[in-house]
Amino acid sequence: MLEIDLTKQTSAIRVALSYRDFRRYALGRFLATIAWQMLGVAVGWQVYSITHDPLDLGLVGLAQFLPFLALVLPGGHLADRYDRRKVMVCAYLIETLCAAVLIFFTLSGLNKVWPVFVAMALFGAGRAFWMPAGQAMAVNLVPAAVFPSAVAANAFLFEAAVITGPALGGILYAIGDGLLINISGALLVYTLSLGLLISVVILLFGIRPMPNLPTKKNFSLYEFTEGLRFVMNRKILLGAISLDLCAVLFGGATALLPMFAADILNVGTVGLGILRSSPAIGAGIMGLALTYRPITRHVGGWMFGGVVVYGLGTIAFGASDIFWVSCLALFIIGAGDMLSVFVRQLLVQLETPDEIRGRVSAVSSMFIGASNELGEFESGLTASWWGPVRAVVIGGSACLISVGLYLKMFPQLRTLDHFPERNTQVAKN
Repeated sequence: MLEIDLTKQTSAIRVALSYRDFRRYALGRFLATIAWQMLGVAVGWQVYSITHDPLDLGLVGLAQFLPFLALVLPGGHLADRYDRRKVMVCAYLIETLCAAVLIFFTLSGLNKVWPVFVAMALFGAGRAFWMPAGQAMAVNLVPAAVFPSAVAANAFLFEAAVITGPALGGILYAIGDGLLINISGALLVYTLSLGLLISVVILLFGIRPMPNLPTKKNFSLYEFTEGLRFVMNRKILLGAISLDLCAVLFGGATALLPMFAADILNVGTVGLGILRSSPAIGAGIMGLALTYRPITRHVGGWMFGGVVVYGLGTIAFGASDIFWVSCLALFIIGAGDMLSVFVRQLLVQLETPDEIRGRVSAVSSMFIGASNELGEFESGLTASWWGPVRAVVIGGSACLISVGLYLKMFPQLRTLDHFPERNTQVAKN
């Protein structure tokens, strides 16, 4: 039965990829994700090898978060008013500049890591524009009947990239540092990432122009903040999005993986790549399970359960000093995260009318960005206070506490049984 369903899923993905513009979009997203994952491994290892300070690992996340927070709402506004293809091309050009700065930093031989923070700020700025534009554009690249297949194709390629990218980055870093060739491992990773990002720009530029429907509205603060008001006025949506923020903010241990790989597990850059791939493998397998047996009942309970699994996995990872146990804990973290993300994404898609999809996507992206990058800063800061093990274990415990608080604060989400019908009208604010 599973083989039959997987065959049908593969055929559906093939149908979605038969559309030229969507194929270019999906391939570009795949290559970009590989580039980001490779950069994540190289930046973390390079920064920690220079400073040996966990706070600097946290500052890498903060450098991405601040420009992202400042620009993501304008990015969503642009996505609803202008050609989303052009917005994405400009955003990825900014990210090629990020890779170029990292190459310059490596070649300069500087022992100060502030240029890395500049590069990560550029990355955060670019992401603030491509994230809402990409989420809003995908639905227009295929016919409505094919869109579920397009979502499946995007999810499959994204998980494939998140699994292979970190491992590839770790292997390339080790190769460049003398395993096979004698050049800087960081330089090798950054150069290949730059090439991938340039390819992404070329792919997206080849998509047919997609001008948005003309609007008679002049720019106004009311229109600018419409997506934020929409989310704030829907308790189920607000609870689902903000729960993810709290969980990853407290429970995120990704920023500290270079420290665990170097000082606790002693596995080097290849081991670091495997550690970073482990959550994606867990998420990918959970995503496959959800495709085979999607959630149809007890939606809110499944979402809270996913966050609980995430928190327990985080505690287990912090307490482990055995490589395979740590990988298993990260696998569990990824599976729990995918379970909660599956529910949250469907709620956002079903509750949001097309007219404000870019702005609502920007709000959702703002919460996700806050949880990821600000969570990395929190992890680095607390690790500098308490050490990495205690910081991760306390963070996982705080994640579980946040679940208990949300169960009381958002009873509508806790008791949600079915997914809502798709919203086709903009609610009055």
